[in-house]
Amino acid sequence: MDNVEETLEILYQDDVLVAINKPSGLLVHKSPIDKHETLFALQMLRDQIGKYLYPVHRLDKPTSGVLLFALDSETAKVMSERFRANLVHKEYLAVVRGYTREEERIDYPLKQMLDTKEQKLQGITKEAQEAQTRYKRLATVEFPYAVSRYPVARYSLLRLFPESGRKHQLRRHMKHIFHPIVGDTKHGRGEHNQLFREKFGCHRLLLHSIRMSFKHPVSQKEIVIEADLDEIFEKIFELFYVGWETQPTVNTISTPG
Repeated sequence: MDNVEETLEILYQDDVLVAINKPSGLLVHKSPIDKHETLFALQMLRDQIGKYLYPVHRLDKPTSGVLLFALDSETAKVMSERFRANLVHKEYLAVVRGYTREEERIDYPLKQMLDTKEQKLQGITKEAQEAQTRYKRLATVEFPYAVSRYPVARYSLLRLFPESGRKHQLRRHMKHIFHPIVGDTKHGRGEHNQLFREKFGCHRLLLHSIRMSFKHPVSQKEIVIEADLDEIFEKIFELFYVGWETQPTVNTISTPG
């Protein structure tokens, strides 16, 4: 598990909501597909603040960043409905293979991903569901390393805006347009993951939930929650703007924020 500490970083807390900066490698809650895991964000945060928690959305295990919980069942119901209705604005940072377009909207249906045999036995099918993702390219970088049949390795730093909430949506959409996210062992490219492990000591998925905004379920005020990058992702981020040991060729498109 990457960068998981005993105390989780709390980004926001009031009487009905609490948000943390989830580390990469930490499950949100128990899952039948990761039966060997013993640490979960839900349990750790509950023990940390001494209150019962209700999950209202999820982040994939290898994804880091803003993760929101409710402190009562009614708030959980309201916020879960807002997530399903896409009334919660979410922004992610990602590093992907190759040079993408400066911006694009991906409208590509995704089949449901079934976690267990029980779901299949219940008759849940892998029907395709509507899914949309927008992205903006922030910067590109080129490394003097041969990868596959290419003499150099090129990557893009993106800000991603999911407009729906399908499982692994961002990872699957980037794979669909042939720009998989670096560090993705399920939907990505092994040779690029290996390069980042060997050259930069990066053993994580380079996908981070950096910002979330929504209307508060009680006050109706606009709430904005942001999560800093961890040390590994921060070093990779700096490659796109200031260079690093290899002095890569950097092409800055715009600054994030």
